[in-house]
Amino acid sequence: MDLSDVKVIIPIGGEATRMKPLTVETSKATVRILNRPLLEFAIIELARQGVKEFIFGVRGYVNYRSLYEAFKEGIGISARYKIKPRLHFKYQPRIDSVGNADSVRINMDYYDIEEPTLVIQGDNLFKLNLGNFLEYHLKNDATMTIMLKSVEDVSEFGVARLTDENRIVEFVEKPRPEQAPSKLANTGIYMLNPAIKEVFKEKDVVKMRKEGHLDFGKDFIPYLIKRDYKVFGFTSEDLWFDVGTPSRYLEAMQTLLRTLPPDDFHGEQLSPEVKVFVQGQSPDSVKRRNYIKRKFKEGEIKLENNVLIGRHCQIGPGTYIADSVIDNFSIVRSNSIIVRSSVMDRVFIGENAYVENSIIGRHCEIRSTRDEPVKIIDSVVADDVIIEEGTTVIRSKIYPHKTVTSHSRIEDTTII
Repeated sequence: MDLSDVKVIIPIGGEATRMKPLTVETSKATVRILNRPLLEFAIIELARQGVKEFIFGVRGYVNYRSLYEAFKEGIGISARYKIKPRLHFKYQPRIDSVGNADSVRINMDYYDIEEPTLVIQGDNLFKLNLGNFLEYHLKNDATMTIMLKSVEDVSEFGVARLTDENRIVEFVEKPRPEQAPSKLANTGIYMLNPAIKEVFKEKDVVKMRKEGHLDFGKDFIPYLIKRDYKVFGFTSEDLWFDVGTPSRYLEAMQTLLRTLPPDDFHGEQLSPEVKVFVQGQSPDSVKRRNYIKRKFKEGEIKLENNVLIGRHCQIGPGTYIADSVIDNFSIVRSNSIIVRSSVMDRVFIGENAYVENSIIGRHCEIRSTRDEPVKIIDSVVADDVIIEEGTTVIRSKIYPHKTVTSHSRIEDTTII
């Protein structure tokens, strides 16, 4: 079977509470990581294997607006990655779903899908040999095949128990460690037989919907197993991240910085000895990139380990950046230190700032000065926040559009 025949549905309907404050006004699927929307990585992973049609199972205004503004119908991303024929992006009709399985039901019905359907999650980063996954699914004549990954902490995942033939005979959602049937976690990546549309019409499934819940992990997978449908596990050793919390976001960012091939950074590598890339193609952005490159070679800017700097960024002399990402149009003034952190686009960071193991949201202003520096450690600062001079923020979260007054000490606090 040609992989271009596979349809992909991406349910995106939750409020992403674990990722707040980054997701207060932005869908989790479009939170920026390595200077692009999170979901773009999964789309390109599949598009490079031949997939052409993606359906966004969006529910709610924030999710729809974020996805449509980021991807529209697929023309822009196809041109950027030179994908021909181009990708086609479709959106869930305005029918509210009552869970991610219900979103898949709605879209399979609305778009009259009669082909094997791949379901992925909007907050996942992964590598997947789609051909092998599909072949395994078809060989077993499965109703549903679930990609499984061995994890140490099972408490935040659905966990499966397999027979010797890899058929799933038990599935427990978010068990306590002592109650887990195995260490094999549900990745949220599923291959569905189109005949599953008939299962959605069964009386007990309709009843779940009417009661207001039809989620894969909590409802639909246990139902399939209980009714003896053929549900198989496909165990993978490939890269997979559930980017569901800020700490997992930073972990995934570090892994991508270390493991992505050079071409996937879409920038110039400043030296063959270090994995440091600066993006930019227009004459104006190239000018900024060349300045950073020159100062880096002269030793006035120190960039160590794995670093990605976006287009039109300004990095001041004396700055030290390591294991971090600086997004487009951001300004980092002199003598600042940024370590293991993500600085999103159009951020201003003043002189002598110290940022460690933190996420700084879009359009923030860190008003650090040489005499009154700002420190941000183990924290998440959402979009459009102002942090005034002399402030220290430790293990805290700051919601969008807030101003933190000068000389404050914010520790183990959430400012809403």
